[in-house]
Amino acid sequence: MTTSIDTIRDDFSFLDEWEDRYRYVIELGEALPEFPDSARTDANKVQGCVSQVWLVTHRENGSDPVIRFQGDSDAHIVRGLVAIMLALFSGRRASEIMSTDAEGTLKSLGLNEHLSPQRANGLRSMVKRIKRDAEAALQPA
Repeated sequence: MTTSIDTIRDDFSFLDEWEDRYRYVIELGEALPEFPDSARTDANKVQGCVSQVWLVTHRENGSDPVIRFQGDSDAHIVRGLVAIMLALFSGRRASEIMSTDAEGTLKSLGLNEHLSPQRANGLRSMVKRIKRDAEAALQPA
């Protein structure tokens, strides 16, 4: 994923209409790297999402490792939301992930008021999973 969360914020600021933002979110999802079929397992599935969402966590070594995520969904808009979460969290240290305010970011993008309750719950489930993996990475071996 090459789009940063700052780029996404900037792009959102230029889009006044929700329909334009919706299309942009879908485009972000389309730009995600290919997700391997072998990673579409129950272990990688994010529980609590109505659509199917898969998330793979790769962590480096160390007491506060950099963590990278790969993700995908079977739904276009949700795939775009996955892309936004990856832009927000992937490539950061575990401690940064733990202190990142995902809800505040979504609010600043105006997404929270345009998501159905099911999608909002799914997004919260994805954030919980990402933070849980970051917390586990911070635990002593």
